[in-house]
Amino acid sequence: MGVALASGFGLGFLVAAEVGPIWLLCVRTSVRFGFRPGAAVGAAAATVDTLYAALGIAGAAALLQVDALRVSLGLLGALVLGVIAARTLWSAFRVREGGEAVEEVAGPGRAYATAFVATASNPLTIASWAAIFSAASVAGLAAVPLLVGVATGSATWFALLAAASAAAGRRASPRALRIVDIVAGIGLACFAGVLGIRALRD
Repeated sequence: MGVALASGFGLGFLVAAEVGPIWLLCVRTSVRFGFRPGAAVGAAAATVDTLYAALGIAGAAALLQVDALRVSLGLLGALVLGVIAARTLWSAFRVREGGEAVEEVAGPGRAYATAFVATASNPLTIASWAAIFSAASVAGLAAVPLLVGVATGSATWFALLAAASAAAGRRASPRALRIVDIVAGIGLACFAGVLGIRALRD
């Protein structure tokens, strides 16, 4: 049990640490709005990772063999990321004189919902975790401790990322914040494009 828990923690931590759209979303949210909304982005990613890992154990990855479902999920994921990218870039080029307006500040609930949809609509997420848990089952690791480890590892990485990004955001100038928005927006748009192209090619 201890080995499975430690293995799950390591897998969750390392997979979360890979630079991707949710990584960028967590950084941008934390820099702009602080630790709690950024951590909520990470919590959403950890939730989806754990749910998809559980589905992988249950064999749900076979559903991705259905072409229509796989393409639909891929295009949905590209659309969601594209919308987030557009809003991020729009934010970067707005004229800001007094910082964020109160109504613009993303709270943890809003951040969680956005990240949950963005993560859940990416079919690569479930495919990745299905492959990981297929290998884990061959290695004889217990499923429940492994899932707990994945959730804890993923949440830990994103909490650290959110804390570091929020600390940097408190010292950032308006120009630096604008650059963060531009970089994050372009990165998210690129991920959206890649996901959409892959979905159409498949």
